[in-house]
Amino acid sequence: MKVNKTTPTDYPILDSIKNRWSPRVFANTPITEHQVKILLEAGRWAPSASNIQPWRVIWGLKGTEMYDRIFNCLDEFNSSWAGNSQLLWINAYKKTMNNRDVDNFHALHDLGLFMGNVIQQANSMEIAVHQMAGVDFKKAQKEFGFTDNYHVTTAIAFGYFGGNPEDLPEDLRKQELKENRKRMSQDEFAFNGNFKNNK
Repeated sequence: MKVNKTTPTDYPILDSIKNRWSPRVFANTPITEHQVKILLEAGRWAPSASNIQPWRVIWGLKGTEMYDRIFNCLDEFNSSWAGNSQLLWINAYKKTMNNRDVDNFHALHDLGLFMGNVIQQANSMEIAVHQMAGVDFKKAQKEFGFTDNYHVTTAIAFGYFGGNPEDLPEDLRKQELKENRKRMSQDEFAFNGNFKNNK
């Protein structure tokens, strides 16, 4: 089933950006390990401060033990729908600069650039991406053996567009079928002058 979304842009942008959205239900089409490697390769070439590449990824395909281990780190809300995805992964970043006990304040920015590349690549493959803040960070940290100089940030669900919204709980089904998308206007976040604290 195709869910139609309306993206009311004020200026022309790339279709791959305009058509991107984050579903909570996916088609049953499997994602292969080769496709995962393509997504990771796209992320690999993202820019990062001093080329440190602070991102780290734990991934698992549906039907595997790794998928289940990641799924078990999701919070209750996200576990109510993310089990229909074909690929789950967890993102973390290295908190310090290479070989130095100095905070890397740019690491989150760089992880975001990494995921921007992954999302664009996935979209070109007709694979949908839904990022989740609702992950038990401490549980994931312990589950996957991250050391203290790494921080688990998000979990990601991947799957092909075209799932059936009827498979979702009622409240999420309404969100899934909502056609009009919204964003704050440019003048709320971009200033050709001093910062304005609107909210």
